[in-house]
Amino acid sequence: MKQNAHKPSGRRAWWSRVLDVVYPGVCHLCGDGVPHGGALCSPCADDLPGLSRPFCEICGERFAGAIEAKFECPNCSDQDFAFEFARPAMVRSPGTMTMVRDLKYGRRLELARPLAELAERAFEDPRMSVVLEEKWPLVPVPLHRSRRRWRHFNQAVEVALPLGRAMGLPVVEALKRIRPTVTQTRLSRSQRQKNLRGAFEVARGFEPGPGVVLVDDVFTTGSTVHECARILRKSGVQKVVVVTVMRG
Repeated sequence: MKQNAHKPSGRRAWWSRVLDVVYPGVCHLCGDGVPHGGALCSPCADDLPGLSRPFCEICGERFAGAIEAKFECPNCSDQDFAFEFARPAMVRSPGTMTMVRDLKYGRRLELARPLAELAERAFEDPRMSVVLEEKWPLVPVPLHRSRRRWRHFNQAVEVALPLGRAMGLPVVEALKRIRPTVTQTRLSRSQRQKNLRGAFEVARGFEPGPGVVLVDDVFTTGSTVHECARILRKSGVQKVVVVTVMRG
């Protein structure tokens, strides 16, 4: 589900054509030309693999083979996550990973919108219909202020804002990260969960409702979004689902 593009008119259309000539856009992945304001050429965009069945109903891990029934993967069967389910939009691929990495670490903020457009695919899942009907807010996974100061932005917020506009959902920064944590790249799931304990709290003024959608760039083990969901549920939120751009 994609947001309808509004064609520029008058002076804006003229200025857009000038920019196309002076600063021609290039595809972020292959370097071919794209219209001004675009991030990907059509072939590269079409090559990015979206998540399709069969996949785990809890974490979105894609499985090969002819599996027709809904199932939970072995990694989730012994977990008691605080969220209902996670729905990544894309499977891990070099192209999507490059865009996520360059947004986060290369400070390429122009990639937030195309990543949000990829994330829109998660809302095609029938389980997301209640989210759209009841207008659940999008809640970005927060960064600690020290990391946000160093990075200058929170990539989850940057993706959530255009995603919210496209889906007609409010974006609410309902969580605060109150304790810095060590990087989790090399930690096991149990180590990650221990690392995150006490790292989040509900922001002042947040009013819990029937449900929220946690938004992040990548779902890996689920430890971060589990802890965020646990805090939100403790505050009175009834249900939490997770939407990410990619499954790590």
